[in-house]
Amino acid sequence: MTQNNTQSSATFGALQIQAFREFQLANLFFVAALLMQSTIIGWQVYVLTGDKLALGLIGLSEAVPFILTTFYSGYIADVFSRRKIIVRARFAIFLCSLALLVVTRSEQLLEQTGPYPIYCIIAVVGISRAFIAPAATAYHAQILPRNLYANGSSWGSLTWNLAAILGPISIGFIYELTSIHIAYSVVVCLMFVAVFFTLRLPEMEVVRKETGNSFFHDLLVGLKFAWRTEAIMGSITLDLLVVLFGSVIALLPAFAKDILHVGQSGLGFLRAAQFMGSAMIALVLTAYPPTKYGGRNLLIAVGGFSLCMIAFSFSTNFYLSLSILILSGVFDGVSVVIRSTIIQLFTPDDMRGRVAAVNSIFIKSSNEIGDFESGLAAQCLGLQNAVLFGGLFSLSVVFIVLLFFRKIRNLTI
Repeated sequence: MTQNNTQSSATFGALQIQAFREFQLANLFFVAALLMQSTIIGWQVYVLTGDKLALGLIGLSEAVPFILTTFYSGYIADVFSRRKIIVRARFAIFLCSLALLVVTRSEQLLEQTGPYPIYCIIAVVGISRAFIAPAATAYHAQILPRNLYANGSSWGSLTWNLAAILGPISIGFIYELTSIHIAYSVVVCLMFVAVFFTLRLPEMEVVRKETGNSFFHDLLVGLKFAWRTEAIMGSITLDLLVVLFGSVIALLPAFAKDILHVGQSGLGFLRAAQFMGSAMIALVLTAYPPTKYGGRNLLIAVGGFSLCMIAFSFSTNFYLSLSILILSGVFDGVSVVIRSTIIQLFTPDDMRGRVAAVNSIFIKSSNEIGDFESGLAAQCLGLQNAVLFGGLFSLSVVFIVLLFFRKIRNLTI
C-alpha cells in the first residue's frame, strides 16, 4: 500500500503545485488556439494559391523573425518578469488572430494580394512567440523543484499534446461545416481566454547575477554555455537535423487534398495525429520517465520517427497515414521529454532564458524552416518523394550519431 501511494505521489507530483496547474491551464487554451489558427491558415493558403511552396513560406515567414528576435528575448527573460513577458506576448498574438479574421473577411484584398498579408501577420506572431519561448521555459523551471523536472516535462507535454489534438480536430469540423470566418472567430475567443488565464499566473522572482556587463557580453556567455554543455547541444542538434528534414506537417494540406482526398475535417485529424501519439506516451512517461538511459532512448526515439516518415511517404490510405503519424508522435513525445529534462537539469537559473532561447532557435529552425524545406522539396521532387528523401536523410543522421558520438549514445540523466 505504501509503495502504491509513493508511485501515485511521484506520478502526480508536479500537479500538486498550484502554480504549475495554473500554468498548464493557460497553456492548454493558448496552444489549442494557436494550432487551430495554423490549421486554418494551411488550408486557406493552399486553396488560395494551389502552390506547395506557398505552404513552406508559411513556416519561413514565422521562423525568420522568430530566430532574429530570440537572441534578444532570451536575454530579456533573464532580466525582466517572465510572467509579464508571457502575458504581453500572448496578448500580441491575440491581436494577430483578430487581424487574420479582419483580413479574411476582406476577400477582395486576398484576391488582389494573394497570401502576403497573412504572411505579414504570421511574422508578428513569430516575434511574439520568440519572447514567449524562453520566458515560458524559464518560468516552468522556476515553479517546480528539481526532483520534479522530468515529471513536470511529462505533464507539460501531455497538456500541450491534448491541446494539439482537440484544437486541429475541432477546428477542422468547424471550418468544414460553417465558414472560415466562424473558424477564425473561435480562435479569437480561445486566444482571449488564454490571455485571461495567463494573467492569473503568480509572479516569480527572476534570479539575476549583477555583472555590470553589456547585453552582448551576457548573450555570448549564454551561447557559450549551451555550446560547451555537450548534453544540451548534442540533444537539440540531433532533434534539429531530424525534424528539419523529416517533418511532414507543412505538407499535410496538400496530402489531405491531393493524395488522401479528404477535406478540412480530414486535415484536422492529420494535424492532430502526431500529438495523439505524443499525448499517449506522455501519460505513460509521467510514471516511467525515459531519462535513466536518456541518450540511448533519444536515439531510438528519433530513429523511430524517421522510419515513420519513410512509411508515410508510401501511404495513399487515409487511415494508414493517420496511424503512421500517431506512431511518429509516440517517438517524438519520448524525445521531447528527454530534451526538456536535459535543458532544465543542466542549466543554472540565471542562464535559463538565454539557454532556452538557444533551444527555441533550434526548435524553430527544425519546425518552421523545416516546413520551408518540405515545401521546396515537394515543389522539386513531388509530395511523396520529398517526404521519402527527408525520412532517409533523418535516419542517416541517427546512424552517424550512433556510430561516432559515444557520449551522446551513453548519456544518462
